[in-house]
Amino acid sequence: MTALADGWTVARRDLLHWVAQPIGAVFGLIFPVFITLVFGYLFGGAVAVPPGADYFAFLMPGMYGMTMLFGLSATMIAVTTDLDRGVMDRFRSLPMASSGVLLGRCIADMLQSAVLLVLMLGCGLAVGWRPEGGLAGAAAAVGLLLLLRFALLWAGIYLGLVVREQGALLAVQTLEFPVGFLSNAFVAPGTMPGWLGALAEWNPMSSTVAAVRELFGNPSWGGESWVAQHAVLMAVVWPVALAAVFFPLSVRAFRRLGR
Repeated sequence: MTALADGWTVARRDLLHWVAQPIGAVFGLIFPVFITLVFGYLFGGAVAVPPGADYFAFLMPGMYGMTMLFGLSATMIAVTTDLDRGVMDRFRSLPMASSGVLLGRCIADMLQSAVLLVLMLGCGLAVGWRPEGGLAGAAAAVGLLLLLRFALLWAGIYLGLVVREQGALLAVQTLEFPVGFLSNAFVAPGTMPGWLGALAEWNPMSSTVAAVRELFGNPSWGGESWVAQHAVLMAVVWPVALAAVFFPLSVRAFRRLGR
C-alpha cells in the first residue's frame, strides 16, 4: 500500500505538470491523429489491403498499435528529463518506496495513453472505421492495446534510467518507426522476403495488431504460422513477458542510481 500511495503522489505531480504546461501533452495527442490522416488520405489508395476491405477498417487497428509503440520514447524522455533535473535524486532522498517512484511514472503514462487511445478511437470513428466484433470484443481489444503499452512503458523506464545520452534518445525515437513498420500493421508479412516476414510475424506488435483486428471484427491478413494463428494468446504472452523482464530491471536500475 505504501508503494501505491507513493506512486499516486508521483503520478499526481506529472498530471499537474501537464495542466500547467499543456503544449507538449497536446502535441503528443495530436501527432498520432496527424499520422493517421496522412496514411489514410495520402497513401491509402496505393496500399494493398485484404480483398473487399475498406482501407480505414484495415488501417486503424495498426495505427492503434503504433500509437502504443510511440509511447516508449515518450516514457524514456520523461525519465531522463527527471534525472537531468535532479528530480529522481530528490525522490531517492525521501522515505519513499523505490517501486513507488517508478509506479507513479507508470500510472501517469498509462492515464495519458488511455486518453490518447480514446482520442484515436474517436478519430477512427470519424473517418469511417467501425468495430464489428461486439462490445465484449472491443473491450478486449482495448485491453490488449493498453497491455502492450504497459509492457513498453517499463522498457522505456529502464532505458531512460540506464541510457541517458541524447544520441541514444534519438536512436530510440528513430527505431520506433522501423520496428512498427516491420509488422503486420500496414502490409502483409507474406509479401516480405521469407526471413523478414518471419521477423514481422514474431514482432510483439504484430500479435497485438492481429488480435485487435480479430476482436474488433476488422479485416486482417491472417497467416499460416503458429504465431499468426494464435494472435490473441501471443498478444497476452508478449507483453507479460516484456513486463516481467523490464519491471525488475527498472527497479534495480533505480536503486543503483548514484552508485
